Amino acid sequence: MIIVEEVQNEKQQKEFLEFPVRLYQHDKNYIRPLDQTIREIFDPQKNKFFRNGECTRFLFMNKQAETVGKVAVFIHHDYEQKQPTGGIGFFDCIQDQKTADFIFDHCKSWLQERGMEAMDGPINFGERDKFWGLLTEGFAEPLYGMNYNFPYYRELFENYGFKVYFDQLCFSKPIFSEVPRVFTVMHTKHSRNPDISSRPMKKNNLPKFAKDFTEIYNQAWACHGEGKQLEEAKVLKMFRTMKPVINEHISWFVYENEKPIAMWMNLPDVNQWFKYLHGKFGIWEKLRFLWMKKFTKNEKMVGLVFGVVPEWQKKGIDGYMIWEGTQHLRKHTDFKITELQWIGDFNPKMIKIAESLNTTVTRKLSTYRYLFDRNKEFERHPML
Repeated sequence: MIIVEEVQNEKQQKEFLEFPVRLYQHDKNYIRPLDQTIREIFDPQKNKFFRNGECTRFLFMNKQAETVGKVAVFIHHDYEQKQPTGGIGFFDCIQDQKTADFIFDHCKSWLQERGMEAMDGPINFGERDKFWGLLTEGFAEPLYGMNYNFPYYRELFENYGFKVYFDQLCFSKPIFSEVPRVFTVMHTKHSRNPDISSRPMKKNNLPKFAKDFTEIYNQAWACHGEGKQLEEAKVLKMFRTMKPVINEHISWFVYENEKPIAMWMNLPDVNQWFKYLHGKFGIWEKLRFLWMKKFTKNEKMVGLVFGVVPEWQKKGIDGYMIWEGTQHLRKHTDFKITELQWIGDFNPKMIKIAESLNTTVTRKLSTYRYLFDRNKEFERHPML
């Protein structure tokens, strides 16, 4: 017998946050996300996806009133798929297939009542850059905003009937590993051009870099698959939010006569600090965070965005930028590893770019899909 409770009050919200802490208490790689990060996802005042969507959280208890699972289930009308498709996320469950099946059945019924014909999971009630996909390979400490789960979760999903809609590949590279010779050759070539210059991102001039980032991004990605135009004001807001953790040595821009033509954006992996805060971020945790940021070495940085405007693509300007930035950060930072955020297996162009950097796949997450009509033909994510 399994008891279902919809998360509505503060006690239930707390249990939604605390259950995974108990579940993973003996897993040395688990890092508790900040409570406020999770809470904001389910706050209609903070999460814009509530404007055109609906989300509910559930707890699942056994007859002893012990939590054995949790999940969020949601729909968003801008999530356009071949058939009406809802989502499930923030799934945690004991190692028991019957319990998992009960949870998945509950989500299926909730979504069917709202006209859905399929469910994807585990995904976020938000953008794809956070809490998206099930970890299936590379069970190491997660990056900030990345899902982490036990290996047995894969069996829970696949035994129920979920199939991989797309795989999410994460690449990594030691900072001091050999750089491809073509990069150094291109660096030498473009360094001779007086019209070409590069500079790191500076906190005291965020409006300029937000403008330059927006210009490069919109040219490089607007026509690329699911790319969409960014607004300068929103980018500046994002940069200001990121300001406390921006490292001025690791994000680089390239210019042709002051016209922005390429950018390489990185941030420190804040999970290397957050893992000591145990999900809390009150005044004492903030002070501790500032102390650690100043005195505790962070050896892992995360690649966020890489872009070159169309007229400079395939001309080696990326090699120039990467070698320029790499030489600098080797001298001025403690970073030893760079990790690239996930790239979908439906995006061969970006995978090729990642591989050209001499990276290796170090972890894989999978986005699963379950079609309610079991006779309908399953199709993977279309290739870009």
